[in-house]
Amino acid sequence: MLNLILHLFATAFRSRRSLILENLALRHQLQVLGRRKQRPLLRDRDRAVWILLRRFWPDWQGSLVMVQPETVIGWHRRGFRAFWARKCRKVQQGRPQLWRETRKLIRQMAHDNPTWGAPRIHGELLKLGIVLSPTTVAKYMKRTGPPSQSWKTFLENHAEEIVSVDFFTVPTITCRVLYVFLMVHNASRRIVHVNVTPHPTMEWTAQQLVEAFPWDSAPRYLLRDNDRIYGWDFTSQVEMLGIEDCSTSYRSPWQNPYIERLIGSVRRECLDHVIVMGERHLRRVMREYVEYYNENRTHLGLAKDCPIPRDVEPPDVGPIRQRSMVGGLHHRYYREAA
Repeated sequence: MLNLILHLFATAFRSRRSLILENLALRHQLQVLGRRKQRPLLRDRDRAVWILLRRFWPDWQGSLVMVQPETVIGWHRRGFRAFWARKCRKVQQGRPQLWRETRKLIRQMAHDNPTWGAPRIHGELLKLGIVLSPTTVAKYMKRTGPPSQSWKTFLENHAEEIVSVDFFTVPTITCRVLYVFLMVHNASRRIVHVNVTPHPTMEWTAQQLVEAFPWDSAPRYLLRDNDRIYGWDFTSQVEMLGIEDCSTSYRSPWQNPYIERLIGSVRRECLDHVIVMGERHLRRVMREYVEYYNENRTHLGLAKDCPIPRDVEPPDVGPIRQRSMVGGLHHRYYREAA
């Protein structure tokens, strides 16, 4: 009680300005403490309030409750350093920096044209109205090694002359494992050959080449992985047919993308929905799927056409009909002439 009387007596002799600032400080702290229950959540504007109170109010420490006075002093010092660091920041001197779009264009030209040097790219930039020195072009070019085409570029440039081969396994209802051998023409996505065996050997695999490419119809390149089944007998048969054998790097299935994508399509669109009874059943299912795949299934990489191109049937031909394929898993839609 005595302390309260003394506090009221001291307050009566304080100036109006001091009372207003004290009231502001206490109300501000109540507002900050009301934001969260555990720890006060301080924002930059809250720190700015106490920095200003410290500057213009001598008795600011007496009303400070939520933090220590040293904390407010630290805020003031950090703000002082940040202010003068920004004010004394040096203006960039020297040559003007190249636009980001120009740097990106230089790197894009160097990436798309591995055989081009800085003078060649500099000439192209001049034709585009971009004036800069050849040394600047050389500075922003990104070179990772000697100029050579990438593996993706090789596959795209020689797709018409490449056939990819690979095996994949299929379990049967009796827990046997059958092996499916696939061959696909990269450019047309057409399945060239398919066969099934329970015991693949080098001799059997080499014989598939003879059955797939009779009468001098062999491609120029054969793309395969490094499985040991492609041994001496297989490589000898490839050489006899006049085919250049190309193997991918170890553990790099992405280097043979066409056949890998085909195997995924066969599983998703056919074999994942079929219980294989045996070798004869799998061979029949694969024969039906190959017919659907080559003659009826449209491909995004072929501009929505089929490996064996389908004619467009205009509406005036007749009404639309459908035909079940691959045991009802897929359907062929066509117009029937009236």
